[in-house]
Amino acid sequence: MAITVADINELRQMTGAGIMACKKALTEAEGDKDKAVQLLREQGLATQAKKAGRVAAEGLALALVNEENTIGAVVEVNIETDFAAKNPKFKEFVENVAKTVIEQNPADVEALKNTVISGGEVTVAEALQELFLSVRENIQIRRFQRLEGDAVVAYVHQGGQAGVLTSAKTTAGAAPAVLEALKDCDFQVAAMHPDYLVREDVPESRIEEEREIILKQMEEDPKMAGKPEQVKAGIAKGKLGKIYSELCLMEQTFVKDNKLTVKQYVDSKAKEAGADITITGYVCFELGEGIEKKSDDFAAEVASMIG
Repeated sequence: MAITVADINELRQMTGAGIMACKKALTEAEGDKDKAVQLLREQGLATQAKKAGRVAAEGLALALVNEENTIGAVVEVNIETDFAAKNPKFKEFVENVAKTVIEQNPADVEALKNTVISGGEVTVAEALQELFLSVRENIQIRRFQRLEGDAVVAYVHQGGQAGVLTSAKTTAGAAPAVLEALKDCDFQVAAMHPDYLVREDVPESRIEEEREIILKQMEEDPKMAGKPEQVKAGIAKGKLGKIYSELCLMEQTFVKDNKLTVKQYVDSKAKEAGADITITGYVCFELGEGIEKKSDDFAAEVASMIG
């Protein structure tokens, strides 16, 4: 009998298995849904629905670039336990997902899942399902971002706790001085977590918010009592300048040399390369950022901390 989309969707709802797995099971079962469910259970795929309810907060945040250092991708793939995150098959899967993003430039996570995985013949979603059969833990491709430039450099912090990319426009291409500058920018981003690249990127609403905070602090400071508004405005302007040095990557104090800003450091590497280097973008994914663990996981962590 013909297998319809409605049949596949119904079986998917019943078992939590993937679309292709449901279609295959229904075909083998000649349309018998009960038999198809049994087939999926035998294959271990029907249990994935229950697994999907578990919180996946471990995993890897991985950053990769192509051989030419012109395209990079950072991805975060989550799994339930740190033990499973160290599984070589899981690490290989995450690396291939990052390569797929570099090679295919999918629009979003859903498009990525429907793309043939790098170096394979199945889609990313099907490869994920195969991995699930091996590790038996909930696995989620949470997010990814892709950067292009004349030069792009990746950095992975502490074995996958964070993945960082920095891109640049330069006529020097992947010259050693350029790559060194971008690698150090990766370190800077991982350590200092800038919100913006340059001050022009900071929205006026953020500046106004910071200005109001500064003025409020000045109102409550006894030393500022009786000072003319013009003086207060000048002081506020000066403090706002320091805010930029906290918010913007290029204005931050360089972590490897506190006598330089990041821009001054990059400019010094540009002279070494004999070409301008303009940092055009960066991205940093921290593993598990914003994921709320279950209360029992939290309680276990607290118990381990207090002994």
